[in-house]
Amino acid sequence: MISSYQDLVKASQNEHEPQRFLFVFCKAELPDDASAAERAAFQRGEGGALTPVICVDKTPGEAPDFTVLAEESRTTGQDWDMVFVAAMSGRGGIEPSSDEAQQPMTMMVESIRVGNVGNYLPLDKAGQAVSLV
Repeated sequence: MISSYQDLVKASQNEHEPQRFLFVFCKAELPDDASAAERAAFQRGEGGALTPVICVDKTPGEAPDFTVLAEESRTTGQDWDMVFVAAMSGRGGIEPSSDEAQQPMTMMVESIRVGNVGNYLPLDKAGQAVSLV
């Protein structure tokens, strides 16, 4: 069971093929036409919509610790509330390149925009897995 970014990195080391992680950092937002109940729930940290604000791909070696990744995201100036992670497997012992990651990354962003997040690992700002209910 993967319950943190560190668990994901460890799991990637057990894969037969080298991995590349895809990260989509998202900001929680409330629609302008939200009801009073929706606004109250949002204030409690519930509801809202997740809007992608930063996308990046890295090998596990390029981001061996979540703090490295989180610090790099801060340099963009974009605030975020949650990051979704997916993994791509290489072939023949060769890790996927950033170029190969572009189309899956685009598909991931679009999937998140429409609320289809079940295939991704959601993490909070500390790199801990989040349960989306």
